[in-house]
Amino acid sequence: MSFSIGIVGLPNVGKSTLFNALTRSKQANAANYPFCTIDPNVGVVEVPDERLKKLTEVSKSEKTVPTTIEFVDIAGLVKGASEGEGLGNKFLSHIREVDAIAQVVRAFSDDNVIHVHNRVDPKDDADIINTELALADLQTVEKRLENAKRMAKGAGAKEYAPQVEILEKVFNCLQESKPARELVLNDDEKKVVAGLQLLTMKPMLYVVNVDEGNSVAPRISETAEQITVSAKLEAELADLSVEEARQYLKELGIEQTGLDKLIVAGYKLLKLVTYFTSGEPETKAWTIVDGTKAPDAAGVIHTDFVKGFVKADVVDWKDFVSAGGWSKIKETGKARLEGKDYVVKDGDVCYFHIAA
Repeated sequence: MSFSIGIVGLPNVGKSTLFNALTRSKQANAANYPFCTIDPNVGVVEVPDERLKKLTEVSKSEKTVPTTIEFVDIAGLVKGASEGEGLGNKFLSHIREVDAIAQVVRAFSDDNVIHVHNRVDPKDDADIINTELALADLQTVEKRLENAKRMAKGAGAKEYAPQVEILEKVFNCLQESKPARELVLNDDEKKVVAGLQLLTMKPMLYVVNVDEGNSVAPRISETAEQITVSAKLEAELADLSVEEARQYLKELGIEQTGLDKLIVAGYKLLKLVTYFTSGEPETKAWTIVDGTKAPDAAGVIHTDFVKGFVKADVVDWKDFVSAGGWSKIKETGKARLEGKDYVVKDGDVCYFHIAA
């Protein structure tokens, strides 16, 4: 199961620099002018997880396979994008394809890097982006609402009248400058709204790009998740080996890289958890949505496993490591046999029994 996070923001706020650092690549153009990114750059990043190493050692695995997350560097947005300004329409279509949004706002000072509005104001940057996303959604909802109202007048009243009510609810929310994600919707309403592919329904976090050595950033929103990174520092780390980068961070007194912070925040935003399979051939991490039941978790390995699921041996990764793996864990009584209704938890080590 693959998950993607779109990196968005105004031009020259550090999106492409951050993307290059996260993916340890130079594939995104980070030139000092608007729209240097036109087509989105896509990078698949391994999710660092210390648990994998310990599980691999215990199982004496020949191979270790981490889970991954996809980052998409999307072209810079400008005011008026919802009306087609800049690369507006292209930009907005690319956002619709990602699972969540990481909105980069600029809080760093650098006279050599042009700001599209000639000032550094991260909150105002965020307001511009959010307004354009909401305006684009308003256009989408308005078109659908007009159609639903027309259909509700005729023979389709029974089908379309409830849709009109839901669409008006969303329209009013957007007109109040609130993202659609803040609406409280029941299951039926969610189905109608899901078909609209609204930009402001996507989970979003703020990435405040600060000067190197500065960990303090203004609060952009009281409700949204927010992390602070220095894209410049992350770019320097990307040029070092893993060990050199770890040592450099230690010297600076920094515990987490920007990648680590963004992945943790991204997992929280998307409500993701990780479970493991571990044995001599390989130890592997798998990503699922929190609340996934055992058959669907097995289906991430192979779709046929959903239908063929019989039962699963499950043990917490810490117990698995301390006991010494599958061969010894059953002696401790901490391995459990779970059925189809079991909800797989973060850190579970699973062995699925599948009917042939």
